[in-house]
Amino acid sequence: MSAEAADREAATSSRPCTPPQTSWFEFVLEEALLEQHLQKPSPDPPPVQLIVQFLEQASKPSVNEQNQVQPPPDNKRNRILKLLALKVAAHLKWDLDVLEKSLSVPVLNMLLNELLCISKVPPGTKHVDVDLSTLPPTTAMAILLYNRWAIRTIVQSSFPVKQVKPGPPQLNVMNQMQQEKELTENILKVLKEQAADSILVLEGALKLNKDLYVHTIRTLDLLAMEPGMVNGETESSTAGLKISAEEIECQVCYDLGAIYFQQGSTNVAVHEKAKEKFFKTKELIAKNGSSSLHFTIDEERLAGYCQACEVLTSSSDDASQQATPYSQIHSCMKSGNYQDLVKIFLEDNLTLSLPEQFRQSVLRELFQKAQQGNDALDEVCFKVCVCNTVCDVLQGRTIDIHFCQLFLKPSKEKIDFLLEVCSGSINLENASEALKRKMAAFLKNLCLGMEDLQFVFMISSHELFIKLLKDDERKLLIDQMRKRSPRINLCTKPVTSFYDIPASASVNIGQLEHQLILSVDPWRIRQILIELHGMTSERQFWTISNKWEVPNVYGSVILGIKDSLTRDLVYILMAKGLHCCAIKDFVHAKQLFAACLELVTEFSPKLRQVMLNEMLLLDIYTHEAGAGASGERPPSDLISRVRGYLEMRVPDIPLRQVIAEECVAFLLNWCENEYLTMQVPLPLVQTNPYVKLGQLLAATCKELPGPKESRRTAKDLWEVVVQICSVSNQHKRGNDGRVSLIKHRESTLGIMYRSELLSFIKKLREPLVLTTILSLFVKLHNVREDIVNDIAAEHISIWPSSIPNLQSVDFEAVAVTVKELVSYALTINANNHFWLIIQADIYFATNQYSAALHYYLQAGAVCSDFFNKMVPPDVYTDQVIKRMIKCCSLLNCHTQVAILCQFLREVDYKTAFKALQEQNSHDAMDSYYEYIWDVTILEYLTYLHHKRGETDKRQIAIKAIGQTELNASNPEEVLQLAAQRRKKKFLQAMAKLYF
Repeated sequence: MSAEAADREAATSSRPCTPPQTSWFEFVLEEALLEQHLQKPSPDPPPVQLIVQFLEQASKPSVNEQNQVQPPPDNKRNRILKLLALKVAAHLKWDLDVLEKSLSVPVLNMLLNELLCISKVPPGTKHVDVDLSTLPPTTAMAILLYNRWAIRTIVQSSFPVKQVKPGPPQLNVMNQMQQEKELTENILKVLKEQAADSILVLEGALKLNKDLYVHTIRTLDLLAMEPGMVNGETESSTAGLKISAEEIECQVCYDLGAIYFQQGSTNVAVHEKAKEKFFKTKELIAKNGSSSLHFTIDEERLAGYCQACEVLTSSSDDASQQATPYSQIHSCMKSGNYQDLVKIFLEDNLTLSLPEQFRQSVLRELFQKAQQGNDALDEVCFKVCVCNTVCDVLQGRTIDIHFCQLFLKPSKEKIDFLLEVCSGSINLENASEALKRKMAAFLKNLCLGMEDLQFVFMISSHELFIKLLKDDERKLLIDQMRKRSPRINLCTKPVTSFYDIPASASVNIGQLEHQLILSVDPWRIRQILIELHGMTSERQFWTISNKWEVPNVYGSVILGIKDSLTRDLVYILMAKGLHCCAIKDFVHAKQLFAACLELVTEFSPKLRQVMLNEMLLLDIYTHEAGAGASGERPPSDLISRVRGYLEMRVPDIPLRQVIAEECVAFLLNWCENEYLTMQVPLPLVQTNPYVKLGQLLAATCKELPGPKESRRTAKDLWEVVVQICSVSNQHKRGNDGRVSLIKHRESTLGIMYRSELLSFIKKLREPLVLTTILSLFVKLHNVREDIVNDIAAEHISIWPSSIPNLQSVDFEAVAVTVKELVSYALTINANNHFWLIIQADIYFATNQYSAALHYYLQAGAVCSDFFNKMVPPDVYTDQVIKRMIKCCSLLNCHTQVAILCQFLREVDYKTAFKALQEQNSHDAMDSYYEYIWDVTILEYLTYLHHKRGETDKRQIAIKAIGQTELNASNPEEVLQLAAQRRKKKFLQAMAKLYF
């Protein structure tokens, strides 16, 4: 190897993995060396960890002169680092299989967001709202890649994860792992919330039916050039790596099938969609092959998916589906027809078509149902276990421990069934000698293991036994049984264990651990742990399930308990209780927490207070999900306990922030504004951000209903929220103004992060509180200098009208927050007309005019009994009417524009006449004339149709103007009634059109 080649080899293998911390010249040199490596004719694939290295360096926060941590600057160095990461991924042809195996969820999320950014995905727009067919091929492919990854990540997160054995505890490593775990959970939470949108994007991609292109190193270089140097090549249809329409359809169908299959656990009908997608994938693979430059599909997994879908979508009257053993077994398990289930297993012992793993999974499911209290299944478990055991014997496998357990107490019925299964599982006329020897050895060993000679004679006198063993072998076996010394009969020995096998058997520990994972009965958990600790003192049984999670603030206290049995019991009871809370199983959670409280009261005042706090949170959850959901106020005792928690001053008690958050939200939801405003201790307000936020909200809401709206408390709340929504002055927005789906530009200047504020607000249900915080964010949104269309909101006048430093506010984040808050508020009360107007204004501001009209009309409908009463003037203000007019105009519904012009306090004749002059109208035109009550407009219509020679339409206008109730000589009351009746009919007609 030459010196030059050696230098290049060293640079590509080691230098790029070291973050550039020296001179700018060396950093640029590293970039050039990496590009040379990627562009060699057949280079070794660079380590995927390079992506991690580059992105970590690009996202590393900076420290200013005052030693304050700042977000990473958007400078040339960081942009080049991100570009290098994209180049490594491009070299790997954006293969998600390779990237997912080597990169964590946060890193891959960052990488794909950078791809969206550089691919010029329209900023501030949801992917589901974008028409892929109108985008450049590389931009459409970037959106497709992101949403495919989102769906795959959701599916992957639903699979069980093998627990990694914990090594020696290292604080810095544990903190890093915990941070990554929390970040991954946050990303998964957002991905799951957006799953429906991602599915719609992928479904839309199936309709494209055209080739797309994914970025290569060359196209990435072109995009990174200065704008004046790019000749538009990256926007053409031939730039990048071509991905054929068939390849895209195949992979998207497979990914959609996987997500539909996962969702089928809660919605059985979705399995039909999964089946359709998987069989389409199978068809495309048969046509084009399973591998391409861009993806590879695991055909074995696909076959498993197809088989599972066939079973899950089969109906009881489908004869063709019932012909397969899988569908028959599924039907039997579903209907509880266990007699036929045993018959299927017995018949399969001859054909041996069912895999061993499938047989064992059915048996495990039956055991779980039996352990949950269904005693009638004990006999079914035994019979299926016997069928499986005889099948194992014939195939030369070891006998399962379940069979040994069940046969420790044999009975005449058990022996009879066993002999029936053995006889039905072997055809002696056609069976090979090897099979006969295996069955004979099994029966012989069964006899030798029995204490009761009566059962031995039952087996030895059976026809099958006589045919399989010669006379000499049978006589020798019987003599051995008669002469052997008497032993203790195991079936009369008292057993204290949950399983009737020797406590020293290692397999028993596994069975007990399995039962420990499943049980939610505190007494049962305690008994299992006592038995497990009696078998071995070397194990830490709180680690056997990765689903048992206790907050870090509690973990250090619990793991400090010296007695290992008590430590395991406290940890598991708390972990199971928290899990039951999370899944809203409040009954079992209360039992587990009560048992844990009783246990820790004996030795730890600190843990006793911890359990009292957790039981308070559980009681809040229970009330809010039960009586509170129907509007029933909480008992005074619960309110007192919530206040007591907030005022608690016990030192060294580990506290979870979520409890304070829930307590404050609880008090706000039940209008305890007086307490939050006047009685909360000042130190608590200064130390707990949620208490401070709750106090400001309560003080503002408390003074809102009065004659004078408070501006002092509103200003304090305004300043706190503005600080939360602000970003550092050192942070620079990218040239393309991209808003990623998962943003990491959280402010560290406020009392909490914006995501934490949003999470807290989504715990609130009190309309006045929601209206207050919503109007604040609307006002903050309207303060922006480049805003074109203001959004209206109730109580908006109490907030300041300007901000000293506009550049510090992240207005894109504010806009996203307003959308999320309105959507949440409408889930609380879909008939709040002020919230509906805000939603309509948002759609209007984003040029979605049909949706805006829908919500403007819905706001009027909910406050007027579907327009049977007059819409209040504070709902249909002149601004709202003018926006409705503009919506209709841009939708080319010009007659509707003219009618709405009458709704204004001063009729806008200029706009009405201009609209009526339009001949290309998309509404019903002359059929709307009956809704016009303004005589001037009707006279203009008559003149206009006469001028155009439209005789029929002129007659309709004349008929409308000739109605007696529109006569100008009528009293004002008659004219108003005529106008009101036409308003009602017109708005009802519009509502039917847009609802």
